[in-house]
Amino acid sequence: MTKENYFKVGTIVNTHGIRGEVKIMAITDFAEDRFKKGKELQIETKQGFVPVKVQSSRLHKNMWLVLFEGVTNINDIEKYKTDDVYVYGEQREALNDGEYYYDEIIDSRVVDLAQNEIGVVSEIMTTGANDVWIVKRPNQSDALIPMIDDVVKNVDVDHKVITIDALEGLLD
Repeated sequence: MTKENYFKVGTIVNTHGIRGEVKIMAITDFAEDRFKKGKELQIETKQGFVPVKVQSSRLHKNMWLVLFEGVTNINDIEKYKTDDVYVYGEQREALNDGEYYYDEIIDSRVVDLAQNEIGVVSEIMTTGANDVWIVKRPNQSDALIPMIDDVVKNVDVDHKVITIDALEGLLD
């Protein structure tokens, strides 16, 4: 299994208590499902991926507190602090039209309607109303592209190209 089949769903930011729970900062819209009892995850360590199964989870102060099967105390899990947590690709949910996974958008080229190169999406900001794509531009400040129909005209996931209507003031 190669890493391209793995998709990051969060990062273990700390341990919680002495029984072996970890605090995970989730980067998935499906956290409730991803960290559900019985779900299989992969922890990326320096030695490779370590498969784990969720025994229990709960949301606490915007973090997920997760206990993995077989973990009985903090010593079993402390070594995974700062490691990223992944799902294997076949476990991804099918999305509706106009919905995308972060990895499908990050590193995509952004062009305007005339196919002029604008930059590359470097990160995604979740604002509540709509996502904002942060686009790195050569020799300029980053552009903030709101993920709204008036601006984003086409997303070609296969070729990683996003076409936008660069409305007046958007790129200033």
